[in-house]
Amino acid sequence: MAERKRILITGAAGFLGSHLCDRFIKDGYHVIAMDNLITGRLKNIEHLFKLEQFEFYNHDVSKFIHVPGKLDYILHFASPASPIDYLKIPIQTLKVGSLGIHNCLGLARVKKARVLIASTSEVYGDPTVHPQTEDYWGNVNPVGPRGVYDEAKRFQEAMTMAYHTFHGVETRIVRIFNTYGPRMRLNDGRVLPAFIGQALRGEDLTIFGDGSQTRSFCYVDDLVEGIVRLLQSDYAQPVNIGNPDEISIGDFAEEIIKLTGTNQKVVYHDLPVDDPKQRQPDITKARQLLNWEPKVGRAEGLKLTYDYFKGLSANELNEKEHIDFDRYIH
Repeated sequence: MAERKRILITGAAGFLGSHLCDRFIKDGYHVIAMDNLITGRLKNIEHLFKLEQFEFYNHDVSKFIHVPGKLDYILHFASPASPIDYLKIPIQTLKVGSLGIHNCLGLARVKKARVLIASTSEVYGDPTVHPQTEDYWGNVNPVGPRGVYDEAKRFQEAMTMAYHTFHGVETRIVRIFNTYGPRMRLNDGRVLPAFIGQALRGEDLTIFGDGSQTRSFCYVDDLVEGIVRLLQSDYAQPVNIGNPDEISIGDFAEEIIKLTGTNQKVVYHDLPVDDPKQRQPDITKARQLLNWEPKVGRAEGLKLTYDYFKGLSANELNEKEHIDFDRYIH
């Protein structure tokens, strides 16, 4: 029997990291999961603990990383990913995108492993190009409240390419657009879980801005498939992975109300500083290079996600994660 390939996944207890753990376990890998649990949750991966081909380390990747034995792949997904997180922990957000990626790339160089880093559509900022293509350099405010996340990811891309060109490390960069599905934190400040949580609690749905701003939502299984294909490809430049089916936030709120069968009102608040007005991926490269495009429509994906949230306990449903929007609003 062939020896299992070994993969290190940082941020493994988070929303995306946990789904990646599931996928690589299913594909026959030995998965080494790492997370300091600052935003990740053990319950996302506890079903894997009994498996011989899974191991977990409670560790901050911004510190030195040591993994004994061979490594074939490293996926760097450790990072706060929502405003409620990176406004509370801005320094840690910057450190995981700088010191964290440096440690991962150094480990990859020693182990001769291939690295895939999780970048984001936020590198495009509030875009002046629509839809966003990989050759667009972005419109980012480095000193605004979102800058700690946006610039951490931009630096992460630059560091990754430097290791690729200077040290010859095999690297891949995925630019992830809005993704949703089971295991999202219900009150993490992102629009989809926020809407569903408000609907389930019988609260009015809150829109920041006038609702005309757009997003494009990709179901998590589609995203994971795109990441796997990119990891196995020979392409080192950034690739957008997301669903180009664009919708306004106002229309999306109405979809949630219809899905949940509730009759909440929609209430409006000021738009946060530097919040992007449009977000839609151009996935031409993904289609051509990876033969990938999303398969799960929004109606199907939302039902799967809503069914997951309906199964949460009352305590989980009512758990509040406070965000100081006074620091975030014009």
